[in-house]
Amino acid sequence: MDEIDQQIVALLRENARRSFQDIGTRVSLSPPAVKRRVDRLEAAGVIRAYTAVLDHVALGWTTHAVVSLFCEGNMSGSEILATAGRHPEVSAAYTVAGEASAILHLHARDTEHLEQALERLRDAPGIRRTQTQIVLSTLLERPVR
Repeated sequence: MDEIDQQIVALLRENARRSFQDIGTRVSLSPPAVKRRVDRLEAAGVIRAYTAVLDHVALGWTTHAVVSLFCEGNMSGSEILATAGRHPEVSAAYTVAGEASAILHLHARDTEHLEQALERLRDAPGIRRTQTQIVLSTLLERPVR
């Protein structure tokens, strides 16, 4: 990846809907040249997907919790992902070193909705217990640049 590729990636991270024309203007390339580079970045796996970043609060899901997930035995990361991925309230899942098996970020409409989501999570095979911390305010949340 050269400097121009890095600039293209940075521009797409800011706005994945940015046109090849706009990107080309900013990096001094023609739109077809930008498209070829983007195609190459996709083929190389540098760009894996394009997505919309949603505002949970604007969607009405104002309750945010960080949940430590404690699993039985040696539940693998793929098994944790399969379990967590079935719940629309789970916005992120990470395996971690330490006492917990994983850390999850959950978003819900309110505490009642959060409680229902936690009960569903705890009912899943292999899940021993959860430990939940409610987020009071978000001080910093930024994408990797």
